[in-house]
Amino acid sequence: MNLIGEHLDYNGGPVLPMAVARRTAVVVGAGRGFEAVSARDGVVDRFDPAGPMRGAWTDYLAGVVRALERRGVRVPGASIAVASTVPEGGGLASSAALTVAAARALAGLAGGRLSAVVIAEVAWEAEHDEVGVRCGRMDQVISAQAAPGKALLFDTATGARRAIPFRGKLWLVDTGVRHRLADGGYNLRRTECEEALRSLKAAGWELPSLSAYPPARLPAPLPPHLARRVRHVVTETARVRAAAVALGGNDLKRLGALMTEAHASLRDDFAASCEEADVLVEAAVKLGAWGARLTGAGWGGTVIVLADDRAAPRLIVELQHQFGRIYRRIPEAWATRASAGVKRE
Repeated sequence: MNLIGEHLDYNGGPVLPMAVARRTAVVVGAGRGFEAVSARDGVVDRFDPAGPMRGAWTDYLAGVVRALERRGVRVPGASIAVASTVPEGGGLASSAALTVAAARALAGLAGGRLSAVVIAEVAWEAEHDEVGVRCGRMDQVISAQAAPGKALLFDTATGARRAIPFRGKLWLVDTGVRHRLADGGYNLRRTECEEALRSLKAAGWELPSLSAYPPARLPAPLPPHLARRVRHVVTETARVRAAAVALGGNDLKRLGALMTEAHASLRDDFAASCEEADVLVEAAVKLGAWGARLTGAGWGGTVIVLADDRAAPRLIVELQHQFGRIYRRIPEAWATRASAGVKRE
């Protein structure tokens, strides 16, 4: 889960993710060919990693096998079983949880010993190069390298990573709106950011990435929709750095305020929120939360709420009731602290 820094990992900016206390388990055994089953439906799917992608969930597994083979880790066949408590399309990196766990399990089956850094790269290649989600590396890095009780400040421009203790508790409230990252909005926003960077470079700006555009020169001299995308990236970069300072000083009220500002930017400048998320964020802040925002790529998923631990349970119940009065359903809500990344059990 990303505390703050949405859409920065492919724009050269810093991000501040942590692992939530939910798991995706991947169990593997030797097999003739490849087959996989998920606890979601119990249907066995036989697939060929050498064949074309089919639009099935097992494409992610096929991508992992391909990425492992490029590193000399050959998996001749496998029977794979998957179970997960991470909601799909909920902005909580369910695909990264799957590919990271699968990379760890399948490498072990093949006798390979891969570092967490390499596992994250294998998982990213599976999703980015094979499945076609033009994602950055944040989700895979935190899924592979997270430590209990810590968030990770990950500077995607330099690769620098610094763990920051996070002693607080977060509440997650599910909007009930689901997204698929390989479709539509996500890839479009990345294309728009790339177009903005090309246009700025053509105008004479020497920029290694979009996040390096100077805040003092906003709005960028671009068509209005691209100028808004640049403004989100640049201001979000500043918010992440401020959030890291706040978290390092255990100033959770300041962190919460930055989270709320980040949601407004995702909603207004990046046009990547949804009505249900906006309702939850506004209501949470009015009820006394220190901050709230939609986490993940957007267009649905999960709102994270940061509030005083003593007041939070009652606040969340009232938030659920207010949402229920509007949408005639009660959203799932649960609490988490910073958890661990991938491990063998």
